Amino acid sequence: MASFGWKRKIGEKVSRATSQQFEAEAADEKDQAGDDDANWVHATKRRKEILLEDCVKKSKELKDEGADLAENRRYREAILKWDEALQLTPEDATLYEMKSQVLMSLHEMFPAVHAAEMAVQRNPRSWDAWQTLGRAQLGLGEIALAIRSFQVSLHIFPMNPEVWKEDLSWARKLHEQQKATKTESVQALVKEKELAQEPIPDYDFESDEIVAVCAAIAEKEKALSAAKTVVIVSASGTVETVTEKDNCPTTPDETLFIRAR
Repeated sequence: MASFGWKRKIGEKVSRATSQQFEAEAADEKDQAGDDDANWVHATKRRKEILLEDCVKKSKELKDEGADLAENRRYREAILKWDEALQLTPEDATLYEMKSQVLMSLHEMFPAVHAAEMAVQRNPRSWDAWQTLGRAQLGLGEIALAIRSFQVSLHIFPMNPEVWKEDLSWARKLHEQQKATKTESVQALVKEKELAQEPIPDYDFESDEIVAVCAAIAEKEKALSAAKTVVIVSASGTVETVTEKDNCPTTPDETLFIRAR
């Protein structure tokens, strides 16, 4: 019977020189693959950087074109340019802020407020964006919100005389007028409610004045009833007016006269 012995590992049959050569070639291939990966990542990153630079450059060109159109009061065309620029640089707060100003010039207050809010979201440290937002809110009638926006703008840039002397001062004046109008309206409603709930006065029907008036009316009615006027037409057509009294009836012959009252 054949005896079994331990099997040698395959690696033991490979010479040391061959093994070293294999390891060196594998290391070279790994280094080359690593270099290829690094080159690919670098190329992709560079390509993105170039694309981003092109987008920023094109967006700036569109922004400047829109600004020129807005200066010439071609507001709709300016908005189209800025919308196109926003497709390239959607985080540019200045584009939203300028768009809000133009929308206010077109008296489109709801879109103007929305555009200004987008500008503030993208750059909360922009005092321009807060000022524009306050003006848009003021045009929409949101006076309290406008005052807050102007205050934030001043907090960012306290030395801005335009916001302090014009925007915030005007907004506060409107707020005082609004409060006064509301107060007058409330007072008018309260007065109207009080008048509606005012009870009917309790007249004294037994007073001397009321009794005297009633007595005078009764005397006048008595005098009228004491003397009655009668119109009598005779058979021949003669008309005669006779005043009859209660205690002295004047009744002519019924065959000769026709009585008409």
